[in-house]
Formats: sequence, structure tokens, C-alpha cells
Amino acid sequence: MPKRRHPDGSPPKKNQHVSGFVSIVGLPNTGKSTLLNALVGTKLAIVAGKPQTTRTPVQGVLTLPHAQIAFLDTPGIHKSDSLFNRKMMQTVRAAVEDRDLLLFLVDASRPYSNEEEKALDLVRKGQAPVFLLLNKIDKVKDKRKILPRIEQLRTLLDFTECIPISAATGDGLEDLVKAMIAVLPEGPPLFPGDYLTDQPERFLAAEIIREKVLELTRHEVPHSVAVLVETWVETGKLLRIAATIYVEREGQKAIIIGSKGAMLKEAGTLARQELEGFFGRKVFLELFAKVRPEWRNSPEFLNAIDWRSMAGAEGE
Repeated sequence: MPKRRHPDGSPPKKNQHVSGFVSIVGLPNTGKSTLLNALVGTKLAIVAGKPQTTRTPVQGVLTLPHAQIAFLDTPGIHKSDSLFNRKMMQTVRAAVEDRDLLLFLVDASRPYSNEEEKALDLVRKGQAPVFLLLNKIDKVKDKRKILPRIEQLRTLLDFTECIPISAATGDGLEDLVKAMIAVLPEGPPLFPGDYLTDQPERFLAAEIIREKVLELTRHEVPHSVAVLVETWVETGKLLRIAATIYVEREGQKAIIIGSKGAMLKEAGTLARQELEGFFGRKVFLELFAKVRPEWRNSPEFLNAIDWRSMAGAEGE
């Protein structure tokens, strides 16, 4: 795993240790995964600049001398038009419940939409304090527009804190960490000090591969791509991975493969390079593309690509 780098925070009281579970929620493509990665100091969630990049909750842990915060990155709040999307929204609803704090992200570079109000209807169902985070302020040229945006959203919910941030540049994250520490309950660490995530390595690898496919295929196949790691063999300093990229139609498969296999090869090269940096070893990666019609409505297949079904998979 890469070394962790994170913004520091100050304890609310001398010698007091706080800990808690914090869910990151919001509309699709507001920067939730980028924020998680920035807070824990390493890449746990893929970021592809497309709505619904995050499909399953991602837990990342930030450990400081006086605090430990377990974050849950969630899929964007959206309408459910398939079994797959309904499962995603179930995880969002679960992430709002039984949490110590909710971070509601809004894209400050976009105008207000009614979808934000609908998303807050779900957030209201939680009992935890809610921070409003106006993300992507680095993209807002006229900073005078930020305050009216905050005031508009505060008419919809009584936020505990309203903090402008840029998850991409790190602006405002130190203030965010301090504010979280100030409201989290006093308590011992929830996990060992070197604990980073509960995700199996196979799932992390599959997500990195999926990210590269999404980056290369632009708007053509984002919601129809799933990646399943078929084999995982560690021999000395070499890690051998074979993974299958699933799509729903033959036309999408042709896009994934590209002319004479060029697209698939490029995705494999980009993924391999990142995997080698992530795992700190040489990686031999084989990628295959297959069609599985209507996989988003297949309970069996959805269970296979859910990281929660991979517990212990590394030892298989």
C-alpha cells in the first residue's frame, strides 16, 4: 500500500480522543470519491469524472494522534431504474443511518437544482449532524457566488457546518478535519492504527481497471461496464491478475476492444501501471471482454461483483 498523507486536525480538548463513522453523500459526480481519497491520503475510490462511478460503499480510515474517523463513500443519490441501481440506493439509505456525522457534498461550480432538494429529503432521515460541503470551489471564478449558494441550501436544512472546499486541490480540508473532530464523540480508536480499508485487494484491482475503461470510453459505455477478477496469483515479487470486463451488448464489447484490440491494450497498460504503484510489485495483467446481457438485473451477477461477497477471496 502507498504511504498515507492527510490533512492534520486539532483536538477539541487536551488529551481527548474522538472516533466515529462518517458518511459522504450527495448527487452523482460531486466529488465524493475524490474527497475520500484526499482525506485518507491514498486512492481507495476510483474517480472517472462520470456520474455513478462509485457503485458500492467504500470505507477508508483516517487515523490521527487524537482522532480516528471511518469514512463511507457512497454512490450518488439518483433514480433507481434497474435492480443494480436499486441496490446502490439501498446502500445510500443504509449509509445515512447509524452514523456519527454526514457530509453532504454539492458541486459549487453548478447552479442549484431541484435534485439537491430531493437528495436532502433522504439526508433528513438520518439522526446525525450534517455538514454542507461546497466542493469544487477551485472551479468557481467569482467566489462571491459561494455565500448565496450556501444561504440558499441552508433554507432547506439546518446544517451544523457549511464549509467551502476543493477536494482536488486540498483547499479547506484542514478546516473540515478540525470541524469533524469537534463534533465526533469521545472514544477509543475503532481500528488498528495502520488500518486503511475493508476492501479486498481483488476489488481494488477491479475498480482500477474499471476506472481506466471509463476514462478511455468517454460516454459510450459507463453504466454497462463491470469488472470481475477471475484469477489472482502471487509468486514472489510478481502478481498475476486475469480480469474480465463485462458489458451488455456486442456493440459495447467492440468499443471496449477497439480497433485490432488497441483500446483493451491501452486500458490494460494504464491499469497495470497504476496497480504496480498501488501494490508495490510487478504486475502481469490479462484482460478479456465479454457480453452478459442485462447483467444489471441479474442478482447472481450483482452478487459476484459486490466486494462484500469477496471476503477472504485473496486466500482462494
